[in-house]
Amino acid sequence: MNNFSQDILLWYHSNDIMLPWREKRPANPYFVLLSEIMLQQTQVKTVIPYFINFIEEFPTIQHLAKSSQERVLKSWEGLGYYSRARNFYKTSKIIVNKFNGVIPNNYSDLIKLPGIGNYIASAFLSIFFNKKIPAIDGNAKRVVSRLRMIKHTNRKLDVEVKNYLELNISKKSPGDFNQAIMDLGRTICTPKNPLCIKCPIINYCGAHKNNVINKFPAPKLKNKHKPHYFVVIGIIWKNKKILISKRPNNALLGGLWEFPGGKLETNETNQECIIREVKEELNVIIEPLKYIKQIKHSYSHFSITMSGYHCKYVSGTPKGMHPYEWKWIDPHNLTKHPFPKASHFFFNEIISTVQ
Repeated sequence: MNNFSQDILLWYHSNDIMLPWREKRPANPYFVLLSEIMLQQTQVKTVIPYFINFIEEFPTIQHLAKSSQERVLKSWEGLGYYSRARNFYKTSKIIVNKFNGVIPNNYSDLIKLPGIGNYIASAFLSIFFNKKIPAIDGNAKRVVSRLRMIKHTNRKLDVEVKNYLELNISKKSPGDFNQAIMDLGRTICTPKNPLCIKCPIINYCGAHKNNVINKFPAPKLKNKHKPHYFVVIGIIWKNKKILISKRPNNALLGGLWEFPGGKLETNETNQECIIREVKEELNVIIEPLKYIKQIKHSYSHFSITMSGYHCKYVSGTPKGMHPYEWKWIDPHNLTKHPFPKASHFFFNEIISTVQ
């Protein structure tokens, strides 16, 4: 083991940052895999309560596989990036049916599972099976780019980070090494205002030595302006029940329930929009009755202004490819269904209507 590996492992073990998925000794493979999936593009502090609730609902991969996608999405509700939940549900079924409930211990099998990419496979194999594979996430890229003063971005950065970590990863404790790099990037070598004075590997850091720490990693090209959409939804009433529809699995927020509606077109009133959208989507005729309110919500790649209206069902039978794409429900049962976060802003007004 080289000095770099020794120093960062010593820091890792002396700090012993306890997280719910690390508390079980020896590590639980299901917990490790779930945590890595949840942590994709999501901060640790956000993941912790979701992880705890998820394993209470689905304590083993067998429990997960025997459940339904809707229950899984409900447990995931609010965490975002719902394709992670749908894919992990599919993966649990494959692991139970094809691998007898045992998560594969080799890269070639793991990488074929839905939602399992290079990073998750590498992190899982190193942490649970002690495989000598670097796990390269945003934290690792930031740490190594500063250590080595790597000016590249994207693919060239990935290659140089991979080469450096392969050369320096601990042979004895590769999983701890990978977690140490992650923890270091998350708590000390942060994107802004890094706590260099507390860094256990400061003596190896070229960016600190040359006083250019804030120049690494090289800034990425800024994305284009995030689009904003105006959306209108209808709370459609019939015999004290409301109509909800399910988004297709391959769509954004796939598998979640929503209130029928859609994007406002140019030179169209809100009322015209909701009438048109409901007719196009569900083959139902409605009459907008009362404006509820307007909310604003931001997603990762776009933002919306959403206006809601109480609407009266007039005629038509909701259409769909199968009977689970729409249904009439008692408003008191809204919280039993997984909805996008923006829809939740209308729950109180809906439920108060029938109290």
